[in-house]
Amino acid sequence: MERLAEGEGVYVYFECPDLDERVVRLQEAGVIFDEPASDRNWGWREARLRDPDGNRLILYFAGAMRFHPPWRVG
Repeated sequence: MERLAEGEGVYVYFECPDLDERVVRLQEAGVIFDEPASDRNWGWREARLRDPDGNRLILYFAGAMRFHPPWRVG
């Protein structure tokens, strides 16, 4: 059987307009987060966890920052 490539693995992003509430519901259901929801310096709010295979899952809310970040090149 061939092995998968090693490294940091896969990152899967899911945008959640109700990020904070969703994180609370998942925690109440027993989901463990690597990093709780917090504001990131690039303007998104993110919470990070892993799936059973170790892939990184990032729940985020970008809002207007997704389309109009201050670093946008015009």
